Amino acid sequence: MNQTNLNVKTLVSETEWKLRCDLAACYRLIAMHGWDDLVFTHVSARIAGPEHHFLINPYGFMFEEITASSLVKVDMDCKAVIPTRYVVTPAGFSIHSAIHAARENVVCVLHTHTPSGVAVSTQREGLLAISQQSTIILGSLGYHDYEGIAVFDDEKPRLVNDLGANNHLMLRNHGLLTVGGSIAQAFLAMYTFERACQIQVLAQGHGADLMSIDTSILAGVKANVKKVTAGMGDDLVWPALLRKLNRINPGYDQ
Repeated sequence: MNQTNLNVKTLVSETEWKLRCDLAACYRLIAMHGWDDLVFTHVSARIAGPEHHFLINPYGFMFEEITASSLVKVDMDCKAVIPTRYVVTPAGFSIHSAIHAARENVVCVLHTHTPSGVAVSTQREGLLAISQQSTIILGSLGYHDYEGIAVFDDEKPRLVNDLGANNHLMLRNHGLLTVGGSIAQAFLAMYTFERACQIQVLAQGHGADLMSIDTSILAGVKANVKKVTAGMGDDLVWPALLRKLNRINPGYDQ
């Protein structure tokens, strides 16, 4: 599904095309893991350069069918940079443009509405230190109070302030958000965030007295994660995810 009859690949740099392929793969991986919400929620990727252009999904596409060519390239005023017949979700643009404008180090912003993520976002204490997965998140987690569907510009500074320098943001009564210096980083951050929420909901569902992890352990988590991934971080996982996606749902790189 191309944006028009244009061959998008011929209109962009090799770097942008690679970014498009990774972002389309990310959308399909979200669908594969069951994190999608019909055509709602969104993932964006900033294109390197002074123009502050970024890529986002064509509104109305199922995540499992998004391709590198169908992604919409917009500027900070939500105007399409390449001719397209597709539109962009207003809420998606509002949230993502705010973060991309404020955080130069962020390449990808990923947002979900999963049942587990929303369930934990409704809990006053938020994410609890009760699992190994939660310890990875808690060192870089902010909270943003619900203000309604995110379509108003005046919410942007509050959202950016609540995210701060963190890589994870819990949107109260709404869902989860992660950012990363690459698409792979944002995806892996969301995988761990989502898994921590799933574990918490499951643990609470049994009505047991939950055992918390000592907060002194949190300080060493970042170094331990680096050690266990042999310093490769997301580069250890992303190629394997793409191989699996190519087996199950190829064509994202078209």
